[in-house]
Amino acid sequence: MKQPEASAPSLAYANPAPLEYAHPGTIAYAHPAVAIVSPHFCSPQPVELAIVRKVLTITDGNFVVSDINGNIIFKVKGARLSLRDHRILLDTAGYPIITLRKKYISAHDRWQVFRGDSTETRDLIFSAKRSSMFQFKTKLEIFLANNVAEKAPDFRIKGSWFERSCVIYGGNSSTIVAQMHKKRTIQSVLFGKDNFMVTVYPGIDYAFIIALIVILDEINEN
Repeated sequence: MKQPEASAPSLAYANPAPLEYAHPGTIAYAHPAVAIVSPHFCSPQPVELAIVRKVLTITDGNFVVSDINGNIIFKVKGARLSLRDHRILLDTAGYPIITLRKKYISAHDRWQVFRGDSTETRDLIFSAKRSSMFQFKTKLEIFLANNVAEKAPDFRIKGSWFERSCVIYGGNSSTIVAQMHKKRTIQSVLFGKDNFMVTVYPGIDYAFIIALIVILDEINEN
């Protein structure tokens, strides 16, 4: 399969100190790059991304991801007439980078992520699920495809969906690989949009991080 060409985001040189919405922890400066989806989506510098989620919409394309200068990098659309919850991450040319699909029967709201527009087992990249069925604050565990036993997660997400913030950690460590918080504007209220800012730390695959944010949103919507 041909690899999609990633748009080069305008990089923001983020303060390595934890942001105000983050839990205390060690910031990740991954070297070599942690390429989950593709090395095309890894940067040697921190990357700041803006996510706009269209709340009041019945059409696909409900997520748009831009760099700090407003240049669109990704779009997320839903698959119509699908028997399962189904999302596709597209590049600016409309090329499917990954497909996100909710597992039909799952006690912990498990989502699976595949390469391109595939949903074949051989193209599985990772899966994500709640760490427990009943939670006051959202906690997700992420397992890469080669982590078959799933005795320990490869990544974790902790967050408060009420506050629209989350922190993504590497494995069971306190190392932070990305952080998200909600950006409130008058326009977002008037036009039915949620605005999020995401900081992805050096060497971390930002397409992977965006996929996790989409899954987090879907799980909490359900």
